[in-house]
Amino acid sequence: MKENLILLSLAIGSLFNVGFAQSQNTAQEHLTQLNQVKTTVINDPFWNPKFALWSTTTAMDVLDKFEGKHVKSSKEQRKNNVLENFDKVASGKKGQHVGLPWFDGLIYESIRGIGDLVGRYPDAALQIRLDGIIDRIDAAQQSDQHGYLNTYTDLMEPNHRWGDNGGFLRYQHDVYNAGMLVEAGVHYYRATGKTKLLGVATRYANYMSGLMGSPPKRNIVPAHAGPEEALIKLYWLYKAEPGLKQKLNVPVNEQAYFDLARFWIENRGQHAGYPLWLSWGNDRSEAWIKQEKYKEGNAGAGTRPTWGDYAQDSISVFKQKTIEGHAVRATLLATGITAAALETHEAPYMLTADRLWDNMTGQRMFVTGGVGAIHDDEKFGADYFLPTDAYLETCAAVGAGFFSQRMNELTGNGKYMDEFERVLYNNVLTGVSLSGKQYTYQNPLNAHKHSRWEWHSCPCCPPMFLKMVSALPDFIYSSAKDRVYVNLFIGSTATIQLADNKQINLEQKTEYPWKGNIAFVVNPDSETNFSLMLRIPGWARGKENPMDLYRSDLTAPFTIRVNGKPVKAKLEDGYAVIERKWKKADQVTLELPMKPRMIVANDHVKDLKDMIALASGPIIYCLEAVDNPGLDSIGIAAAPMKLEFRKNLLNGVNIVTGNAVAKDGKTISFQAVPYYASGNREGAGYKVWIPRE
Repeated sequence: MKENLILLSLAIGSLFNVGFAQSQNTAQEHLTQLNQVKTTVINDPFWNPKFALWSTTTAMDVLDKFEGKHVKSSKEQRKNNVLENFDKVASGKKGQHVGLPWFDGLIYESIRGIGDLVGRYPDAALQIRLDGIIDRIDAAQQSDQHGYLNTYTDLMEPNHRWGDNGGFLRYQHDVYNAGMLVEAGVHYYRATGKTKLLGVATRYANYMSGLMGSPPKRNIVPAHAGPEEALIKLYWLYKAEPGLKQKLNVPVNEQAYFDLARFWIENRGQHAGYPLWLSWGNDRSEAWIKQEKYKEGNAGAGTRPTWGDYAQDSISVFKQKTIEGHAVRATLLATGITAAALETHEAPYMLTADRLWDNMTGQRMFVTGGVGAIHDDEKFGADYFLPTDAYLETCAAVGAGFFSQRMNELTGNGKYMDEFERVLYNNVLTGVSLSGKQYTYQNPLNAHKHSRWEWHSCPCCPPMFLKMVSALPDFIYSSAKDRVYVNLFIGSTATIQLADNKQINLEQKTEYPWKGNIAFVVNPDSETNFSLMLRIPGWARGKENPMDLYRSDLTAPFTIRVNGKPVKAKLEDGYAVIERKWKKADQVTLELPMKPRMIVANDHVKDLKDMIALASGPIIYCLEAVDNPGLDSIGIAAAPMKLEFRKNLLNGVNIVTGNAVAKDGKTISFQAVPYYASGNREGAGYKVWIPRE
């Protein structure tokens, strides 16, 4: 496989220069890799109330519901208490697993997200609660000499570890759960400095890296992506903090963790060639695997079954021309590929990530940033299949957001943060109600009836939501050599370290996304030359989508001032470059054109022909039936629209008002609210895409 990758790398070397050499700065050698800024403190009128809610109400609500505290009787609570699975494993019991096999992973994801929030917003009670859960996880792992831990398999199918002896790994989620445990260990250590969960994670990584890999190790890959990036994070942690190894009673081999992540990526498509999921169907394919037919000689080369397009395992991921299969799995795998590229800069990884991202955002992403059009297998549809009633799982949007952020980190191109912002302000934010205690799983663009749920039989979306929003502060700023990048417009302060130990303190104030005014105060330790890179969103430059999937009628310009004087900054990869010798208290203002605009889809999107969507700034709007009687029988007129802030509506939002035309030809007024706020008053339905007049 490695030999093949070398040949592929040589073959696509010239193509790489086309795909990635957007920057003309030869000092960057066609690649501007950004460093995340970890010292950011948010102070923002839009985001502060949300973080206050999520770090208390939502965090506790998610843990309560995993412990069954949302049901009334104590008997029902015990039946729904997912954490008791760990206690049963620790005590050597068998049977009676609570929840689905991947609930372990959801607990670990919750620890990661809530732990990161606790690191920024200390809460003693929440910290004690998380530490208690970690103690139970540690006790469960201690019951196995190898460090293996998957409560479903342990309790229900103890002879089927890793899908052995007629097990079914795609359902059991052994590798996925392990990866989420590793990721939680890394994040919890970074957030709190505590090492117990990191020790659990490292023991597990040691076991897997000793078991899985090229012959004579075993050909086991995740049937659900996500562990790839998790192992790379573990590698990065020990690489950055070699002294940390001495604090653990666990051997550490960080290179083995990175090698395992590479194996999981590179060995997709290396299997027996069966079952044929699409033609056989799920039942026959599952039976074939449980009968271990893949071990028979006539099944073809390989020692494992294929997990199919659903799990990005039909062919080598480096040969994939489009992003396919289960949308959460696909976006998390792409994120892992991009993370590996950050470390190695190998052309096959970089070009593959580029190709998958272009296809996702250029042909398969919805205007809200949602991905995964089809209910069956929760998967991507064909190019330009963007129906208004699409599936659009919250988790898939989170995965798409993480993928875009990693691509920005890899390349320094602002277009990736444009799409991250689209995902964040729309399909991610809609995932949790304004109360902080109700959620969405599916997020269609138009819905006749759409209500939020208190809890779900597969509550994967709340933990993924918490992972995204808790990571958000790290994505606002980044740096590279003598450049400071402003990626997101969120009121905050940050300390940024540049080359030659230059230190910059940056303060940002804004009323974004409701207003387009953003102000910065730049405070270097001493007068120094560097470039301040301000992302100018595509929508503010008349480029609604980097791949022209959507376009709008916005024509108003943006303006930049330094110490009150207008400047004409050159644009480079979506950033305005302000290069000068900066001194203390220098002030920069950016004014973006915040006004209503109409969006139309590319002509290839047949489902959206003769329809428009409304937006202002990064926010996509919808018309809710509660505000617009007769919603199904109106079209939007081309008359001017008005943007107005309503303090007492939906916790304070901009609304868009204008004229619509009813079926009888009468002109009526309409009111549109942010898509993320839909379903918070009643579940009567809404529309993002509205017919033209």
